[in-house]
Amino acid sequence: MKIIVTGGAGFIASHLVDRLIHLGHRVVVVDDLSTGKRKNLNPRAKFYRLDIGSAKLAAVFKKERPQVVFHLAAQMSVRQSVADPLFDSRVNILGSINLLEQCKKYKVKKIIFSSTGGALYGEAPRQFLPTRESYPAQPLSPYGIAKLSVEYYLNYYYEIFGLRFVALRFSNVYGPRQNAHGEAGVVAIFCDAVLHQRRAVINGTGQQTRDYVFVGDVVNAAILAMRKNVVGSFNIGTGKETSVNDIFKKIVKAAGVQISPKYGAAKEGEQRRSALHCGRARQQLGWQPQVSLEQGIGKTVRWFAEQ
Repeated sequence: MKIIVTGGAGFIASHLVDRLIHLGHRVVVVDDLSTGKRKNLNPRAKFYRLDIGSAKLAAVFKKERPQVVFHLAAQMSVRQSVADPLFDSRVNILGSINLLEQCKKYKVKKIIFSSTGGALYGEAPRQFLPTRESYPAQPLSPYGIAKLSVEYYLNYYYEIFGLRFVALRFSNVYGPRQNAHGEAGVVAIFCDAVLHQRRAVINGTGQQTRDYVFVGDVVNAAILAMRKNVVGSFNIGTGKETSVNDIFKKIVKAAGVQISPKYGAAKEGEQRRSALHCGRARQQLGWQPQVSLEQGIGKTVRWFAEQ
């Protein structure tokens, strides 16, 4: 099939592009390279350097006529969204609507959207961990609000215009190609610090937990979302909580070094616990994570070492 991938020079999307091309699809990447890297681009993909909010996107759709769209381009920093909610909404909401309008006009069969898990559900009480899709979404950041807004728009375009969609609510994705200087990339940040023999900073006590899912498993979920005859929102994670302290210990062990972290002030308003219940993805997509945390950390550390 002809497939457009927005944000295809980024961390997750570049792995997805590689897999799609390996499966024999013709892939078109749309990315403005604001955070994506040219070196991540698959040379067999056709590339347009373009903002998803640009009026020029219409010309890309008119020429390429994709059957499927994977939408991963985004302003991805929660902190940036708090500092500049107008910019966040222009990229993440208005840019997405621009994309959806082209999907509607050129009869795209399905769009798969990269949403968020933790930023949608916020600080769920202990009894609701791991958190299901049915838990009330009350985002506490413009980033989370934008992602939820796009899910509502997706449902609107499906109900009114018949544009099929899947929104994948990712937990904390990690793996090769993640930006060590990016938002929420604690695994990448620690890998970079440890391999350069720098003491990484852990904010607060380090007991705060997240649900870490390997990028290869996320790509598997995206492929299944394209293939399966399903519509709706799906959590994509492991359902397991891992503390920041434990993540650091696993990275140090995989790197074969001895170094201790520094502890800094806790981030104001930081979520204490997060994990996603993925039963819906297992039942309807036939998906479950394949890569253990130890295996994934090992692969990631080796990639950073090679860089």
